[in-house]
Amino acid sequence: MASEFPALCLGGNVFGWTADEQQSFAVLDAARDAGIGFVDTADVYAAWAHDGVGGQSEEIIGRWMASRGARDETLVATKVGMASEPADIRPQTVRAGAEASLRRLRSDRIDLFYAHADDGGDLAESLGAFDALVREGLVRTVGLSNFTGARVREALEVCEREGLTKPVALQPEYSLMARDFESDGTREAAAAGGLATIPYYALALGFLTGKYRPGGDDSDSPRAGGARAYLAEPRGPAVLDALDAAAAAHAVPVAAVALAWLRAQPTVVAPLASARTPEQVTDLAASLELELSAEELAAIDAASRR
Repeated sequence: MASEFPALCLGGNVFGWTADEQQSFAVLDAARDAGIGFVDTADVYAAWAHDGVGGQSEEIIGRWMASRGARDETLVATKVGMASEPADIRPQTVRAGAEASLRRLRSDRIDLFYAHADDGGDLAESLGAFDALVREGLVRTVGLSNFTGARVREALEVCEREGLTKPVALQPEYSLMARDFESDGTREAAAAGGLATIPYYALALGFLTGKYRPGGDDSDSPRAGGARAYLAEPRGPAVLDALDAAAAAHAVPVAAVALAWLRAQPTVVAPLASARTPEQVTDLAASLELELSAEELAAIDAASRR
């Protein structure tokens, strides 16, 4: 199944937030031109900028696909479960969420439908709802996001026991600055289950683009505070130095090196990163042709572990 996913996924969390519809269309056009046909969104995007009501990202992507005739060439991933507080992936929510997402996306199917978060409930009930959507042709494949390793294993066991559609993808937070995925049992669960890992925050809120430097001006970014916090960690500047060295050696953007490093890690198939401008898409796309040497991978890894 992993082979069905492209090697890079464009995040849609900025659509309807820091990128308006015109800007979002420009980003999606640039991604299409660069051969990036894998787009990730969620029903909750961008509720935080719209008085708690989400769906703007899906609507923008849906209008873009319709206007460009691009539905069949676009692999669309969306999610359900975090549009309410607390998270809810009960059958009624999964069904209603899928139907609403399909309307906003102007599509007859969702290519990859994630449970956005684990609500701690009966996984047989939740996964049964996802299975029903697959059997009806409304969803092609199922994924899990923000699940612990133990719950990933439980989900796979439930599907095996009940004869339900098995998840094929896992979306955890994972980057050079957030590496719990490697040590908390989640990566082992993904490997054991043959899940394709599609990590979010692959560029650590933009820190791994190299944009955030001591004394730099990043006042235009709503993520600046979180990204600049990494500079306070001893390993933060060390990671930038290691990325800078590899970027210079290959004549590519820093972001491309960070994504290439992540893609080289076990179980990772497609790092997920967002862009607000076509120029940023170009930086992301540069990672697709970049293969780091064993020495470069090791040097970046060592800097990240300091």
